[in-house]
Amino acid sequence: MKNLSTRRTIRKYAFKDVSEELLNRLMTEAARTQTMGNLQLYSVVVTRDARIKQRLAPAHFNQPMVMEAPVLLTICADFNRTSFWAKCRKAEPGYDNFLSFINAATDALLYTQTLCNLMDEEGLGYCYLGTTVYQPQQIIDILELPKLVMPVATLTVGWPDEKPPLSDRLPLESFIHQETYKDYLAMDIDRFYYEKENLPENQDFVNINKKETLAQIFTDIRYTKKDNEAMSQGLIEALKHQGFL
Repeated sequence: MKNLSTRRTIRKYAFKDVSEELLNRLMTEAARTQTMGNLQLYSVVVTRDARIKQRLAPAHFNQPMVMEAPVLLTICADFNRTSFWAKCRKAEPGYDNFLSFINAATDALLYTQTLCNLMDEEGLGYCYLGTTVYQPQQIIDILELPKLVMPVATLTVGWPDEKPPLSDRLPLESFIHQETYKDYLAMDIDRFYYEKENLPENQDFVNINKKETLAQIFTDIRYTKKDNEAMSQGLIEALKHQGFL
């Protein structure tokens, strides 16, 4: 198994197909991951058609790898299948609520991570697109997702055509709390974020954007309060549309 300490996000892919046989094997193996009640509350939409990728691209802010990757996987929280199974078996489902979405989303994300680990072992490259929940209604409409199905993650998948540097990570002590949560002091923040803030590429990023600190890049440019609130509203509306709220 590949060492996760060398895992890289791949955004550039070779002009080489990912076979259906290989992908199906990995997706089958990934289904052995943990799941609530052994219900497997997820579905995966596999997209290879360039026309559909082109329609999906705006929902992912037109990131180039959406079109360039041989395969696009949209992983969905899915209580539709389980609910229909219940109805077909003289049982009355009660999964049109927020808790059910959380349970299905957890299942879907566990499946996603397991699949990522398996793709690493095969030498495949992938990029996890957090944009899936930013404008979910677009994805719902394009993929024709029924009620109680909600997209929660997208992976671009292909054979790597790059070997980017490893991205930085915070030290273990910054996120592990023994017995109870110990809140942070300013001196802790200084220590935990020292390496990240002093990486040359991050310092350049601050200077280019005429900011004082790296944190301001995230609060003022990348993930602003205004954008977060607008996309939160869109997410809530999509959850209502799909019957989870």
